Amino acid sequence: YMRPELLAIDEDRMAALMADDSIAPFRLQLERLVRYRPHTLSDKEEKLLAMQGEMASAAGNAFRQLNDADLRFGEVEDHEGRQVELSHATFGQLLISPEQAVRRTAFSQYYDQFSAHENTLAATLAGSIQRDVYYARAKNYSGSLEAALFPDNVPVDVYDNLITAVRESLPSVHHYLDVRRRKMYLKEIHHYDTYVPILSNIEKHHDWDEAVNVILESLAPLGREYIDVLSEGLRSRWADRYPNRGKQSGAFSCGTYDGDPYILMKFKREVLNDVFTLTHEAGHSMHSWYSARSQPFQYYNYTIFVAEVASTFNEQLLTDYLLKNAGDDNERAYLINNELDSIRATVVRQTMFAEFEKRVHEMAEAGEPLTVKSFRSVYRELLDAYFGPDFVVDEVLELECFRIPHFYRAFYVYKYATGLSAAVALSRRVLGGGAQELKDYLAFLSGGCSKDPLDLLRDAGVDMASSQPVATTLARFAELTEELDQLL
Repeated sequence: YMRPELLAIDEDRMAALMADDSIAPFRLQLERLVRYRPHTLSDKEEKLLAMQGEMASAAGNAFRQLNDADLRFGEVEDHEGRQVELSHATFGQLLISPEQAVRRTAFSQYYDQFSAHENTLAATLAGSIQRDVYYARAKNYSGSLEAALFPDNVPVDVYDNLITAVRESLPSVHHYLDVRRRKMYLKEIHHYDTYVPILSNIEKHHDWDEAVNVILESLAPLGREYIDVLSEGLRSRWADRYPNRGKQSGAFSCGTYDGDPYILMKFKREVLNDVFTLTHEAGHSMHSWYSARSQPFQYYNYTIFVAEVASTFNEQLLTDYLLKNAGDDNERAYLINNELDSIRATVVRQTMFAEFEKRVHEMAEAGEPLTVKSFRSVYRELLDAYFGPDFVVDEVLELECFRIPHFYRAFYVYKYATGLSAAVALSRRVLGGGAQELKDYLAFLSGGCSKDPLDLLRDAGVDMASSQPVATTLARFAELTEELDQLL
């Protein structure tokens, strides 16, 4: 309601209003709103588009009902001989089984269901893509990609530079996958072999207080205020800490303007990854804390584009700390393996998804048919390129493109890749810098949405309009791969 009513004001009149000093606290909000003028239609046209909302969500709703409720995957015997119901949740657990036969069975049985429903899934995905194309054209955008990037004021070049930079670094990814194959003593490596840790006999136990101590020590480079606030929060009531019956899965942080941040966890002392999850969510919480105390209400809530930077920045500092304090080569190798898998999953894999989205939307915009065959063909080309010539790409893996929920919220996943790349670059800058570099980073945490995402990051010392941050991250990936190969 607000946007069309305000945009109905004559341009000259609006410019005069925005020049008034009394508007100053809200001028940036209004400037962002006025940007939408070329993409706002007449009242009747906007009403027609609004009336299509339920129909526009039909493809996504159909996918969710099929994927979340109707698909049944049966049971799989795990490596301890127990029968486990195969589901979206247990699929990931079975893929980290030390027994390849268990991983292979779970993988094949899981994708059997997607194969049985591939025509339906292709139709729902095509419907979602056609919706994106329709709304982009109706709203006078040059394409669906520009329409998706417009709210964050991100140029299409940022998206394209990400794909180019990752493509140029794929040889190091292929090298890592070969290191993984050799160190796991596999004759050939499949997708279901890429999740299990190469070293699975490392045990690191942290109770809650020990985990908090390690996190605070790793974040010491961020200064006394950051550490004191976070220490008080994690040791008191910021976090709902442990697993419980009926508790929502996963983890998240929710910030508010005038209250403490809230962290939901399912912390387990024997799982090292839960320490990383805690510092990740603490990064979100401190981002909210700094922004709420530095910005007025209308500008404190940061965008998704920068949200993952503060969280993965903390993970980078934790990794750096743990590597420096590793007890032996095996522990160091385990931590490096964890970091490599994180970069590959967050930067490389999400960029492959982003490239798939770009290509299939371009096909729709060019009037090319979106069918099971065309989807699988595009995805197969990407799998071959991203996994390399020495990786066995099972034919059913082509169906992966039909099971990614993010594809129904197009051009979102690239933010994971840019977020981690920015975090790696900024963490290197802070750890290798001095007072100014720290000041720049804390200013970023305090920025909320008072500037556009690219400007906030640029002020902090990283330019995401260039391919350099992604190249820096993947250069670190290559260095760590070499070290892992030597250590093992």
